[in-house]
Amino acid sequence: MPLILGSASPRRKQLLAQIGVVPDGIRPQDIDETPQPRELPTPYCQRMARQKAQAVAAGPDEVVLCADTTVALGRRILGKPADAGEAAEFLLALSGRRHKVITAIAVRRGDELWQRDVTTAVRMKRLSDAELNAYLASGDWQGKAGGYGIQGMAGAFIPWINGSFTAVVGLPLAETAGLLQAAGYPVWRQA
Repeated sequence: MPLILGSASPRRKQLLAQIGVVPDGIRPQDIDETPQPRELPTPYCQRMARQKAQAVAAGPDEVVLCADTTVALGRRILGKPADAGEAAEFLLALSGRRHKVITAIAVRRGDELWQRDVTTAVRMKRLSDAELNAYLASGDWQGKAGGYGIQGMAGAFIPWINGSFTAVVGLPLAETAGLLQAAGYPVWRQA
């Protein structure tokens, strides 16, 4: 049974490899990720994962896995920054505060869809100007929700999390394995 990963994220592919899962194909979808008016972070994230999974062209026996990660500061959705200025704005807003990282997963096989979401509380230390400027210069903020990736340099900015580390990286492994198994995909066959 082929597994299609509907994401170009190298982090998601690496996380899947940790549980012995190697996608048979990678088909990222380019969908409109604009939040709807007054849309809250968790429903937004769930909708993105679902729409990505539904947009992937797949045969009836192919299992499609898609995910979406969103950083939420209260009711505010912090997506992927468009440029270094927006990344700085996001990081300054998160500096010294707790926030939530939500990752929603959608697995589709034929017309059936399985979904889960995982919310992790994260605290970012107060960033100095030197830390902020060095991080922005590194470019590591690019393509990352909230403007940071916990698995990279920004890991030094995160002294505390409550929840799933792999969800913050972009794919909660326990929940993903459960959804794949529910869809009939043999998770542990390649481990």
